[in-house]
Amino acid sequence: MIDFTPQPIALQIGPLPIYWYGICYALGLMLTYVVIRSGVRRRGLDENLFANGMIIVAVVALIGGRAYHVIDQWALYKDDLSRIILPPYSGLGVYGGIFGGMVAVIVYARRKHQSFWAWADVIAPGLFAMEFVARWGNFFNQELYGPPTTAPWGIAIECSHRVAAYLCPPLGATPANAHFQPLFLYESISGLVGMVTLLWLANRYASRLRTGEIALVFFIWYAVVRFLLEFLRVDNWTFFGIPTAQLISTAVIVVAVGILAMRHRRLPPGLSLPADPDQRGDAPAADGPDGSSPAEAGAAGG
Repeated sequence: MIDFTPQPIALQIGPLPIYWYGICYALGLMLTYVVIRSGVRRRGLDENLFANGMIIVAVVALIGGRAYHVIDQWALYKDDLSRIILPPYSGLGVYGGIFGGMVAVIVYARRKHQSFWAWADVIAPGLFAMEFVARWGNFFNQELYGPPTTAPWGIAIECSHRVAAYLCPPLGATPANAHFQPLFLYESISGLVGMVTLLWLANRYASRLRTGEIALVFFIWYAVVRFLLEFLRVDNWTFFGIPTAQLISTAVIVVAVGILAMRHRRLPPGLSLPADPDQRGDAPAADGPDGSSPAEAGAAGG
């Protein structure tokens, strides 16, 4: 088992603390940039639009992720609202970041007369790259862990970082030397495997995949993993007793699988796909996931 318990501060420069969470987030953004830029070049999309758009999308995704986390963990912030915007930051909600970023991409793509789904395909592996690296920030904050475990990879959590269900004596019944399921690690591994898988699909089956299908695979993959991991959490945001993340995951899976099914059902067996106009960087946002209008495609994507 892993007995090492990290500290959240990596470096202290005078009165300014540098947190591991911020470092992991920055490293995740760097890897995300590299992965997405590679996809942009491979598809022949506009690199200038990518460079400018990533800043906008990253900021909106950060706001969305923080908002989701604050709602999820409202008990931590209700008595001191300044903690929402002041460091040290203790978490981001991935679903909030994904949906906030998706809205930003939709708006930005439409304003620049680009295909949302073409850009979503190159962004999707980058999202997994972000998850792979940034989730380690949760490790340094001693958060995002599951129930006690005797597994060799169980991690130690200091009593001061325990959620209510696992408090140390005398406040709770969980031993101070207990180890816990590292949910952050499971999501990080999923991000790494997901990134490699999507990049492999994009390279190996580029001529057989329709625009938007890489993005749809991402949504299904992440939603399935998140749905399963929610069973190991006890401090999650619930709606009528059901974890909100599981409800969102279910909706995401149903919508994404439905879009994939409709697209392939409408394509007659044996009929080869026409050349994809979205491979061009200056392609207008004319096609939705199943050949629908941009408005219909945006509604389906949201």
